Amino acid sequence: MSGARGWLRLIPIAVLVTALLSGLTMWLRADGIEGDLASRSRAALDAAGIHNGDVRFSGRQATLAGFPAEQAGRALGIVQGVDGVQSAQASGGIGPVTSAPASSSSAPPSSAPPSTSSEPPAPPTDRAGVQDELDRRLADAPITFEPDSAKLTDEGEKAARDVAPLLRDAPDSLRYRITGHVADGPGGRSAARKLSRNRALTVVRLLTREDVPADRLLAIGSSSAPGNSGSGDDDRRVEIAVEQR
Repeated sequence: MSGARGWLRLIPIAVLVTALLSGLTMWLRADGIEGDLASRSRAALDAAGIHNGDVRFSGRQATLAGFPAEQAGRALGIVQGVDGVQSAQASGGIGPVTSAPASSSSAPPSSAPPSTSSEPPAPPTDRAGVQDELDRRLADAPITFEPDSAKLTDEGEKAARDVAPLLRDAPDSLRYRITGHVADGPGGRSAARKLSRNRALTVVRLLTREDVPADRLLAIGSSSAPGNSGSGDDDRRVEIAVEQR
């Protein structure tokens, strides 16, 4: 009986020793895991060009300290990507963000140059205003014809097309009297009047194609230019008079 009681006294001691050995084994294993993770994390950071800061492990959880703030986020991502790491966090030891000192010789920001664009003037809407604008344009680029012909010159056709929007967009209360001019020729005044009217009709047809209403256009023939009996460009043209309907 005394021998059995002796063995019973040894059981608690054996359990305690077993627990101590098991704990020591686990501690040594954990220490080995932490060391391995720390070593591999440091190697990954060095490979990425991040040489500052410290990585410590508690089990498989990493804590980063001493990294510059501009590198902390990148360092966390690298450590979290190491095989076996469960999580990573930054401690309060993150260094301040460093930035280059501002240059004292930097020029002040220049202000944007003032805009030189301006709104185009509104088109005239009264009879006198439309007539003045029309006369100005035709003085710069008259509507001219080939000699002894109702065919527009290239310049004359362009001039007629250029004034079409002005006539089209003016108020409906205005109409336009288009008078053709020719020089006196061998055919006499009758032939001259016929040619001048044909020239006026040529311009009317062109303006109509440019969406100027036909009921606002009136073609008139004239045997010669007022006060001019020559045969120059002034006698191969049309005049446009603005009238109130």
